Amino acid sequence: MQTSEQRILTTHVGSLPRPRPLADLLIGQERGEAIDEADMQRQIEAAVAMVVREQLAAGIDIGNDGEQPRVGFQTYVAQRMQGFGGESARPQPQDWQDFPDYAAIIKARRRAAKIFNAPQALAEVQYTDLSAAENECAVFLRSTEQAPRSFTEHFMTAASPGIIATTLLNAHYDSHERYIFALAEQMRKEYELIHAKGLILQIDCPDLAMERTYFFQNESLRRFQEMVELHVEAINQAIRNIPPERIRLHVCWGNYDGPHVHDVALEDILPLLYGARVGALSIELANPRHQHESRVFRQHPLPDGMLLLPGVIDSTVNYVEHPEVVANRIVQAVEVAGDRSRVIASTDCGFGTFAGSENVAPLVVWAKLRTLSEGAKLASARLW
Repeated sequence: MQTSEQRILTTHVGSLPRPRPLADLLIGQERGEAIDEADMQRQIEAAVAMVVREQLAAGIDIGNDGEQPRVGFQTYVAQRMQGFGGESARPQPQDWQDFPDYAAIIKARRRAAKIFNAPQALAEVQYTDLSAAENECAVFLRSTEQAPRSFTEHFMTAASPGIIATTLLNAHYDSHERYIFALAEQMRKEYELIHAKGLILQIDCPDLAMERTYFFQNESLRRFQEMVELHVEAINQAIRNIPPERIRLHVCWGNYDGPHVHDVALEDILPLLYGARVGALSIELANPRHQHESRVFRQHPLPDGMLLLPGVIDSTVNYVEHPEVVANRIVQAVEVAGDRSRVIASTDCGFGTFAGSENVAPLVVWAKLRTLSEGAKLASARLW
């Protein structure tokens, strides 16, 4: 994994805005509607080429395909693996219960992808056909070869066993533990495919923070911490054949502009996150609820060799951060990390988490990525 040896490198968390026609196709496919597969493939290839160009134009060093072929960052799994059907009844977050007027606003602006009613596990989960994952990697790599210049490094996201288990709920296994380890063993195939293609693997793990207010909202903090440890153990089982330095772990509290008053504190989970056998930790440090928590890295320093990918851009609002604000956040992250080479500037989360449920306008997204790069240049001038 590249480090910031001569300047602060830039990246982002993964999902990027999809063109409306592609989003509509993905949503229709998820609903079981008949889709023109050739048209879908053409639109995916065009969308990936577009987001590659936009990332490079914005100055992003470490880029990906923007998750263009996926209807949701974790719900895509139900379309690639066998054993899922029906609908889950995912618990609504505590924020929605405490602030019903806020919940009404959110529900009104979300138009289609299955978030709280994704399929559930009705039988043994099996990942027997990797063709969709193969195609996603191939389209991305082909697009980068055709781009006017190259990324410093390429990454591909994949859902963690834990976020799959807490979204695509279990209606088959006799325990949460059995379900999550079954998912880990099956997702291992996708993780290893991504690694074999020469891509950095990013595992998306909002379950390690966000699920405190969703799936585990009625449990004690200690019980939630035990579940974090279990989920980290499942990740480690799934990545056992991949070198840690080729893996980055993304953790967040939910990519929505809500109250977030019930979010678990970073200090309560950070030592547990360090149990993951990975080379980099991507975490939110820009939004109003968590930007103060960079100080926790002084209390719990990064393990030797682990990189920090701090969120220095809020992915839920249409404000475009000033480059000086971004630079200040980067410098603060370097101070707590203790080494400028171990910091890669990033965003809090993705900008296209689910098709049809974006918070930030596409043109604003590209402006935010440009200001990320501008802020990284300012920070580099200070740090070098």
